[in-house]
Amino acid sequence: MKNTFVLLFILSVLTSSCGLLKKHSSAPVNPVNKPNEPVKSPEKPNTVSPSNTKTSAEIYVDKFKNIAIREMKSYGIPASITLAQGILESGSGNSKLAREANNHFGIKCTSDWTGGKIFEDDDKEDECFRVYKSAEESFRDHSEFLKRKRYAALFELNKNDYRGWATGLKAAGYATNPKYADLLISLVERYNLNRFDQAEIENIPVVKEEKVFSQVANNIPKDKPEVETKKAPAMKIYEVKSGDTLTSVSKQFMISVEELKILNELENSSLFPGQLLLVSK
Repeated sequence: MKNTFVLLFILSVLTSSCGLLKKHSSAPVNPVNKPNEPVKSPEKPNTVSPSNTKTSAEIYVDKFKNIAIREMKSYGIPASITLAQGILESGSGNSKLAREANNHFGIKCTSDWTGGKIFEDDDKEDECFRVYKSAEESFRDHSEFLKRKRYAALFELNKNDYRGWATGLKAAGYATNPKYADLLISLVERYNLNRFDQAEIENIPVVKEEKVFSQVANNIPKDKPEVETKKAPAMKIYEVKSGDTLTSVSKQFMISVEELKILNELENSSLFPGQLLLVSK
């Protein structure tokens, strides 16, 4: 009897314990309140102040200045002139010829040219222009091209005389634009390109001038033409931006579309970003 009583007591305790366990297990678990994380403000995009934004011409100079200096040391052509011609002829590297043919100086095919060719409208329709494997090859061919007879007199000029070189290139017929010399001078002074000509003074073997000059000396005419170096008139040059048209540029500078075409010898109305336009007479 006593044993029965003890057994019942144990069963009773076990039953009540199970009930308590169920009660606790069925009770909802209170979620732990985590502290709110600070809301991150959206990151602002990295913007460059317009005053610090470089133009296509300035980017072009940064990219090719060392090549121009190297050509100057090898051939005696002022780096300022090489860079100014590159900016003008290639639209700071943005022209179709520069992009598709690596032709930075608008050099056309000649009878002795055996390299690649590309055809573009210029003074005439479908004119043949040289194609290069790289921009460096274009710069080198430009130096070699200027060793021709009609440019020979230029190599007697001081290497820091960018005005004389610009005037001489126009007089020798490098380009048909009557303002070609003034445009080159304006670009040299606008971007301070003549600072690269100072490298002519340092670390350049004297034999360099003798070597280059000996290659062109036989081509210099007996009566060397005088190179006029008058000061270039103040000129306004505009760098074409994306979305610009001849009409919008003409309105901005209060000049007719026809005058723009004549000043810049444009055959049509197409423009490309980086192209340089003369916008004043």
